[in-house]
Amino acid sequence: MKNPAAIVVLALFLAACSEAPPPPAAPKLVRTLKVGAGSPCAPGTPLCGQVTATDGAQRSYSGEVRARIETTLGFRVAGKIVERRAELGQAVKAGQVLARLDPTDAGLLVTQAEAQRALAAADVARYRDLKAKNYISASALDARETAFKAAEAQAQLSKNQASYTTLVADRNGVIGQVLAEPGQVVSVGQAVFRLAPDGEREVAIALPENEVTSFKLGQTAEVSFWAAAGATSGATGKPLTGRLREISPVADPVTRTYAARVSLKDADPLLPLGMSATVRFPSGAPGAPDAKRLIVPLTAIFQQGNQPAVWKVGADGTVTLQAVTVSAYTDAGAMVSGGLAGGEQIVAAGVNLLTAGEKVRVAAQASSK
Repeated sequence: MKNPAAIVVLALFLAACSEAPPPPAAPKLVRTLKVGAGSPCAPGTPLCGQVTATDGAQRSYSGEVRARIETTLGFRVAGKIVERRAELGQAVKAGQVLARLDPTDAGLLVTQAEAQRALAAADVARYRDLKAKNYISASALDARETAFKAAEAQAQLSKNQASYTTLVADRNGVIGQVLAEPGQVVSVGQAVFRLAPDGEREVAIALPENEVTSFKLGQTAEVSFWAAAGATSGATGKPLTGRLREISPVADPVTRTYAARVSLKDADPLLPLGMSATVRFPSGAPGAPDAKRLIVPLTAIFQQGNQPAVWKVGADGTVTLQAVTVSAYTDAGAMVSGGLAGGEQIVAAGVNLLTAGEKVRVAAQASSK
């Protein structure tokens, strides 16, 4: 008689061998984006339905009107300020008195120098008479002549020093900053006022560190002012033509932006300082950013070491890894300047879960605009 337990085990083994193999796993369902369709991803949107090629884009920056040259004014002698006649924002004329120092010490120096000059003049007069009578040598007279000239020069120098106790404007302009007050003791050359002379006006802006390399000196810009009305031509709201004149080579340590200056063409030389302005750099200008860039969601970027890449979806649903060049990462997404072409389909999210050659199922896409 056969063993019943062996019969049961054999039956179970035969039943297992006869079971059908499990069905293959379904391809992953992914959401894709079509390159070059629709509008850019909105800031803060984790996944947007389309990818955009930005053609003819403009970059706008806020700034303020500044003088082309700003002069720091200070006394040429040290002393105590006893009077300040200019106020912040006041328009001044060339030669106008701005401040005065205590003239007491300077006056005493003038009196001393004049006394020395008078004594030297009397000495040289007596020596000339003695020389005319041949009582002294020519060298003795020459020494007195030299002493007189030195005393005369010292007297003139003292007068000049006394005049330096009055600070005057050297040109027409506007007081942009007051740096000292009456009662304060200032040293030679210490800044007392900052003067913005009348003349050429510029707009000061700040360029982000991820965009500064896209700009070149000399490229054109359009400058508009926030003030919609005013007495000057620059305050009427009519855009002016500007040109990028200067870019600082060093970033601000706090804001991490680069200071830049945009010169204005045909601007009123009396354009109010500090007026708010908007500077726009149109595409196609010399040194402007690339006229055509692709903005893709940050979730579509697969970081392969130091090389960013995206997953391209083929016609048969197979994904392949495509290396790309990212020029900047912004709130709107990653700006791709190389590696992608219009019309290509890429995976928008879940890029870390895919492998090369894997087939995927494409979810419904947002309609292109």
